[in-house]
Amino acid sequence: TSRAFAQACKSAGVRRSMSAIGSSADNALAESFNATFQRETLQGRKSWPNEREARLDAFRWLHRYNTRRRHSRLGQRSPIAFEDALQLTPTTLAQAA
Repeated sequence: TSRAFAQACKSAGVRRSMSAIGSSADNALAESFNATFQRETLQGRKSWPNEREARLDAFRWLHRYNTRRRHSRLGQRSPIAFEDALQLTPTTLAQAA
């Protein structure tokens, strides 16, 4: 919310988006994702031997999250499987015929 940050966003052509003060519902999705990431990657771990290993663990988790981890909101499918199923649905009458 600082003037310097606002100016940097304006200069970069970025539109800022801020929620109402005290409205936790506005960022619930991000908070849920971050909590899941922390819970499933840390699991008793206090540190990694180096930054590279930490990044690799994060990448492995993100890959699993998108390709294999089932999500109840997606009908017990991974995000990739859910999107693949959507792409098989004809989008025009010509494709359906």
